[in-house]
Amino acid sequence: MTSSPARSASGEADDPAVPGADSGERKGRATLRSDLRASLPDGVVALVVTAAVFALLYHRIRAETSSTVSVMPFMVDTGEFWMYFLSQAFGWSALLWAWITVVLGLLLSGPRPSWSRLSGQRLERLHRTTSLNSIALIAAHALLFAAQLVRSDTARWYSALGTAFVETFVPGGYDSGTGKLAIPLGQAALYLAIPLGLLFYVRHRIGPRTWRVLHRFVIVVYILSVWHTLLYGTNVWYDGWFRTAVWLLQLPVAALLLLRLVRPARRSEKLRGPRVHPGSPMGWALRLSGRLAVVGVILALIGVVVSGNDGGRTVPPADTSSSHDHD
Repeated sequence: MTSSPARSASGEADDPAVPGADSGERKGRATLRSDLRASLPDGVVALVVTAAVFALLYHRIRAETSSTVSVMPFMVDTGEFWMYFLSQAFGWSALLWAWITVVLGLLLSGPRPSWSRLSGQRLERLHRTTSLNSIALIAAHALLFAAQLVRSDTARWYSALGTAFVETFVPGGYDSGTGKLAIPLGQAALYLAIPLGLLFYVRHRIGPRTWRVLHRFVIVVYILSVWHTLLYGTNVWYDGWFRTAVWLLQLPVAALLLLRLVRPARRSEKLRGPRVHPGSPMGWALRLSGRLAVVGVILALIGVVVSGNDGGRTVPPADTSSSHDHD
């Protein structure tokens, strides 16, 4: 989820130079080691947010006001399933950090807002550190999910370890219910986020142009993460304001993406008329189609938010004692 290089006044990409580069960085070039060090403050904030989310989830489970209790009534045993709640907390903070990372990346690759007080270099570094922490949060979310599966079968922990690994990390390994689609979506987000984020640090070996093309697929990682959440997150399992709020948060992302496409920082990416546009007519048509598709997404998001038809399940009656299987 690392951003494109900072832009010069001409709109062409430059290597991001980090002020005050230490011995861990080559002259004017960011390194993974330096960014890992720089990501520590941001990581501490992410952990604090995760702890706060965990406390809220835990409290709501104990009070039986969380929709998770309706989906999986046995989760009331908080002492048995605390790892699952912690996994959920890391999942929500991962989604938030991914949202921040994508927004920062779109701000970097599109027109710079006049109200921003951050320089391009500082914005670039912040984008890289939130990207690294997003990857770490997603990984923690998955590992804790697997750990809960093992904990739930302590009588056969050795076989449970293998089962948990397959169901958590092997596509198709989780073969029941909604998880048959939702789990592979989350796996795809994790497995794409790691190389796409780290490729930034070897872009000089693979070539800046190749890196820029691959980096555009970061938006796919984010879409997969949101899809996974809406499909499988028990906190947004049912219709309601919280699920609608998740949809609402996608409007700024879609709007910034449209702005980035309409007014890209790189002159070569601007959409001119079909007769004067450089490249083939097919390339021009694809760029126009991309812009129109984003407009369609924005209209769809507005429709979801205004109508309240957010794809959630119907809330069960308050007096039901049946188990709504999360599988």
